Amino acid sequence: MDQQQALQEYLLRLGDSALILGQRLCELCGKAPAVEEEMALMNVALDLVGQARNWYEYAAELENQGRSADDLAYLRDAHEYRNLLLVEQPNGNYAVTMARQFFYDAWHYFTLKALVESSDERLAGIAAKALKEVTYHLRRSSEWVKRLGDGTEESHAKMQEAVELLWRFTGELTSTDEVEKQLATAGLAPNEEQLACDWQGLVEAVLSEATLELQPEDAWMYKGGKQGEHTEHLGYILAEMQFLPRAYPDAKIW
Repeated sequence: MDQQQALQEYLLRLGDSALILGQRLCELCGKAPAVEEEMALMNVALDLVGQARNWYEYAAELENQGRSADDLAYLRDAHEYRNLLLVEQPNGNYAVTMARQFFYDAWHYFTLKALVESSDERLAGIAAKALKEVTYHLRRSSEWVKRLGDGTEESHAKMQEAVELLWRFTGELTSTDEVEKQLATAGLAPNEEQLACDWQGLVEAVLSEATLELQPEDAWMYKGGKQGEHTEHLGYILAEMQFLPRAYPDAKIW
């Protein structure tokens, strides 16, 4: 795989993770615990979908096979998606929703912060714009983890359960493969060790402040999402998300 192909693959990973998590959050429309939370969730979802489009547009240009950002989003099968396994996990109760969001936001923030310094100007520009939005995402999700973790006995128990449930999907956030190592060496992607250190440090600090038990760093982890190996949940997400574009491929918005 040459550098351009590796970059295209990396762009799909960024875009797919943002899109799938955005779709998961959209499932909560009309189901949030409060009106303010519904507005916040939908705003975060819109941010993520917008970011995904930017990554897809760049990936489509590099691919140069006539596919658009919409084609990449809606006309690929599950095994062609490169999203993190974490983002395709069900919403569950609100503790699960916010624990998933926090783990992802912490990774997303440090990833974008590193990409702003990328040697690829297009990559750095997209990251800089997204970083402003993700800074808010991280502040919001970390505050919810603290609020629920250090809240009532019930909220604490649910947040602890959520952390333990989702921890097994966090290994992909800080582990890299040859694609990411190649790009990191070229100054295009984050340094593996620095990203892992930053993510782990922030997560430990927030969980401690939330009076939640830290999870073992050497715990067994699910992996494979970045290589197209997914849990059963992704197929259901795509079936709902892709129905209209696949059923009516020539449909246009009037």
